[in-house]
Amino acid sequence: MNRAPSHSYPGINLGEDHASAHKATEVVTFGFWVFLMSDLVYFGLMFAIYITMIDAQAGGPGPHELFDLKSIFAQTLILLTSSLTVGLAMLALKYNLPRARIVLWFGMTLVLGLSFLVLEIRDFMNMSAQGGIPQRSGFLSAFYGLVPLHGLHVATGCLWLIILGIQLRVFGLTDLLMSRMVRLALFWHFLDLIWIGIVTIVYFGGLTYG
Repeated sequence: MNRAPSHSYPGINLGEDHASAHKATEVVTFGFWVFLMSDLVYFGLMFAIYITMIDAQAGGPGPHELFDLKSIFAQTLILLTSSLTVGLAMLALKYNLPRARIVLWFGMTLVLGLSFLVLEIRDFMNMSAQGGIPQRSGFLSAFYGLVPLHGLHVATGCLWLIILGIQLRVFGLTDLLMSRMVRLALFWHFLDLIWIGIVTIVYFGGLTYG
């Protein structure tokens, strides 16, 4: 029996049913984990800057005037649901379910990701209309340095999903494409973890200490 090798990295894997793809994925996925950890360091620095700037409002609007908790709750619900759908897509891939299932779950992830971006951009526009622009204060500079950075990552993930969909249609479910799906899923779950940090530190922390 052709068994998949042991894992070089934690989390998502392709398993025994895709032994050749699993083996080819090991090294590149480990490298992608290293990239994600370097990205985490960068986000950590941005979180640290935000924490030190919560009180630096320079007489301008602060968290209580600018943050819309209903919108933040909706964005959180959408993004956490997208983590579920990308996980279901990976389970469909791992256990050889029909390709339509993979397309369905990744398609739903894309829709949820775009919905998140629409709400986030709307929030930024509302904040700007109230004078909450980056150059207004240190607090707002730190906010716009962190939260839109996460949004840019989500937009990148959405573009990645579109490209994978095109490649799946053109080339079929190759080992290389499965490897890319594994990395996309890791990237998406990473963004969800960062968002939890944003909700906790940026929004709740801002409302508590700002």
